[in-house]
Amino acid sequence: MKIIRYLETIFDFIVDALAFFAGVLLILIMLSVSVDVVMRYFLNRPQFWVGEMCEYALLFITFTGTAWVLKRDGHVKIDILYTILNPKAKKILGVVVCIIGILVCAVLTYFGVYVAWDHYVRGVYNPTLMSFPKGPLLAIIPVGTFLLVVQFFRRAVRSLTDPETR
Repeated sequence: MKIIRYLETIFDFIVDALAFFAGVLLILIMLSVSVDVVMRYFLNRPQFWVGEMCEYALLFITFTGTAWVLKRDGHVKIDILYTILNPKAKKILGVVVCIIGILVCAVLTYFGVYVAWDHYVRGVYNPTLMSFPKGPLLAIIPVGTFLLVVQFFRRAVRSLTDPETR
């Protein structure tokens, strides 16, 4: 049991650190776009890299922050049906949702690894001004979806072992 708590602590630290990284990226997007607006409209010196880097940052924000949001139960829900269910039915529905989430994210993880590795091995570059390699960019997708697999699994286990819904 100690090893599981230790692994959960490490996992939570990784998820929190990646969420912090996503927050830093969001601040950097805000600052770089603001600087680009000033440079473009007041100094007539647009920065060619801002748009592309913001696109990459948005990709990283998405896949580094989702496990943290799921951990905090912050994802959007349609709870019309959920509010009228009894505790046992809510528990079953919660486990089913977690299983579906695990399956979808596991498929995304598998194909994300495949595609990212394929792009890395073939040396595929983005045909843009910065010409950035696609492999490292796409690598964040399987990382983020794997973290979601683990988080959905943890939710399912907690839902099954929660004494309030027995």
